Amino acid sequence: MAAVPVIIVPGNGGGNVRNANWYGWLEEQLKKHGHKPVLHDMPDPYTARESIWLPFIRDELGADEAAVVVGHSSGAEAGMRLCESTRVRGLVLVSACITDLGDANERASGYYNRPWQWEKIRSNAGWIIQFGSPTDPFLPIAEQRSVADGLKSEYHEIQNGGHFMVEEFSELLHVILEKLGA
Repeated sequence: MAAVPVIIVPGNGGGNVRNANWYGWLEEQLKKHGHKPVLHDMPDPYTARESIWLPFIRDELGADEAAVVVGHSSGAEAGMRLCESTRVRGLVLVSACITDLGDANERASGYYNRPWQWEKIRSNAGWIIQFGSPTDPFLPIAEQRSVADGLKSEYHEIQNGGHFMVEEFSELLHVILEKLGA
């Protein structure tokens, strides 16, 4: 089995991404299974502007047709917008939404200022997996389900998942490895 690059795109908020949520844990688990995880602190970490993040994900992190992109929260929106113009092997969305929910910082990111191009995203991603939760304190479940409907994703709704701000996320690892044939 060939090692697959798996790009982990965090949510906004800054700090050392290896020490945030499940990102560093997933990186280590993917290495143990022979894959090539890519995890870096992001430029513009607080606003997560599309105009800065998408070129970074493509040019610096290496998002292309061989890579899987795993995006959490703002990283999920970045992954969706990326796939409107870039082919990837697979797309994994965790806590994805479709509007800025009235938040000025989210609005400033630029992800929500135009319609989502669902068909382009679907056609540019070999497969799409999504995780959502009705207990997410930031995103209404209706927003998360709207993403699933628009993308026709393989949708996993975790009843007590919150915003998936946990140290380990075994369900996520399992579905990624399953898709990669490990």
